[in-house]
Amino acid sequence: MYDVIIIGAGPAGLSAAIYAGRARLKTLLIEKAADGGQIAATSEIENYPGGMLEDESGQTLISRKAEQAARFGAERVYGTVESVALTGHVKTVTCAGDEISSKTVIIAAGAHPRPIGCKNEAAFVGRGISYCATCDANFFRNKEVFVVGGGDAAVEEAIYLTKFARSVTVIHRRDKLRAAKSIQEKAFANEKIKFIWDSVIESVDGNGVLNTMTIRNVKTDVLTDIHADENDKVFGLFGYLGLLPNSALFKDVLPLENGYIRTDEDMRTNIPGVFAAGDIRVKSLRQVITAAADGAIAAVQAEKYISDM
Repeated sequence: MYDVIIIGAGPAGLSAAIYAGRARLKTLLIEKAADGGQIAATSEIENYPGGMLEDESGQTLISRKAEQAARFGAERVYGTVESVALTGHVKTVTCAGDEISSKTVIIAAGAHPRPIGCKNEAAFVGRGISYCATCDANFFRNKEVFVVGGGDAAVEEAIYLTKFARSVTVIHRRDKLRAAKSIQEKAFANEKIKFIWDSVIESVDGNGVLNTMTIRNVKTDVLTDIHADENDKVFGLFGYLGLLPNSALFKDVLPLENGYIRTDEDMRTNIPGVFAAGDIRVKSLRQVITAAADGAIAAVQAEKYISDM
């Protein structure tokens, strides 16, 4: 019997594990893949208070958080959560066929990138289409690269891609970016970055690898075909169009809003002893700092819940 089971080892889950461990709660942290979630694929982090001023990446930040969680005694399991039973005083989480019991559960399963939404997209994922610049930028060294999106992540990763690509073109469906002004200034000052405004990608194609795409101007409906350079034979297409919550497991268990779990300001769901933290919950700002805060609050509230039982 655990005091708290935490589902997900991203910034929210690791923060919850640190706070739960420091409170001497018997804690289990479950992660299905690599620690860090989306932030692990972020090449540069400048806005996390107290982070390293130089060379702070998602991986460096997450590795320190994981070390802290381990130091305070959080146990670890790597596997996929298959089902949950959250009502009653004893909650159960089934992972890799094993049923694990706990007094409380913190859901910090995060979110994943939204697809670009163009025809043939699935056929070219890993063959030119990517959602992770840190993972795949090196494949496009000295080649042309396109980035879809206009928010912080899209523009930051476009800047990162200029370290590898010959040129980077940002395709955005509006006529101005949504990214923070400081990020925009860096992008506009970078000679390698170009912009295609008011446009979306209709379809992609190629002979085994991505080398053709059609974009549509949303104001004029004019279609434009883009082809890879004859010498390159491929170009990169990176999608940064927002997130989709990893909440399918909870759709019949907890109330959702557009797929996100509803909580109060103390991370409590409508089931006593069940909390949600980070990108998976309804909130106005999804950043590392707010995820970390969510995790800390959830762990403190879990401790209070157990004390009151």
